[in-house]
Amino acid sequence: MKRYYLACLLALFISSTFAQSNFYKLSAGGGFGGTYSFTDVQKGAYSMAGYANLDYYFTPFITAGLELQTGLVKGGNRITDPHSREFTNGFMSFALNTKFRAGEFTNFYYNEFLNYTKGFYLGTGIGMIQNNMNSIVRTKINPNGSIYTFPGDDKSTNIVLPINVGIDFYFPDGWGEIRYMINLNYQTNFVFGEGLDGYNDPKTIFKNSSPDLYNFLSVGFKYTFGSVGLTSKNLR
Repeated sequence: MKRYYLACLLALFISSTFAQSNFYKLSAGGGFGGTYSFTDVQKGAYSMAGYANLDYYFTPFITAGLELQTGLVKGGNRITDPHSREFTNGFMSFALNTKFRAGEFTNFYYNEFLNYTKGFYLGTGIGMIQNNMNSIVRTKINPNGSIYTFPGDDKSTNIVLPINVGIDFYFPDGWGEIRYMINLNYQTNFVFGEGLDGYNDPKTIFKNSSPDLYNFLSVGFKYTFGSVGLTSKNLR
């Protein structure tokens, strides 16, 4: 009887050991993509930006990190815009963020679809954006010949709230450890203030009832490293 119990305990120990996997607790990466603005001007415009990030993994699927973005946000058109407004913002932003991936909440090892989508995530954060108008139309000529000067700042700093939706695709190294990731991310950045487009006209003259924002669709690469954690989920 004792041998039977010892065999059961040994079997449980072996099964629990094999169910565990190692994961690296840090990752660094970067990427690039396209931006599109929604601001006080009538129409936004497409441009480009890049990013670099550093993440800490509490589990293989829950992270907190720091992201740096730099690039251009454009909007308006001095010819077609009803107020002849146009801007190009050479911005830089820093944001702290957290992300929760589907793999934290699903048993993906025995399901092919859940395994492919275990890296799908939602996330948010908080940060600062430094706005720098590379070019901006500051004046317009009214039909009566008078000149109106658009108020606003060429350089400013605002709070930014990023909302992320995306997916990580995992690739193991030669030892079977998850070491590389390809990332697709769609980010909406709410900017609190009037610095993103450089225009700060009185609401009595121009309608302005919602915060400025820009979207950022990107593709990137991540490399994991650092100390090793242990998870009960089988990652291989």
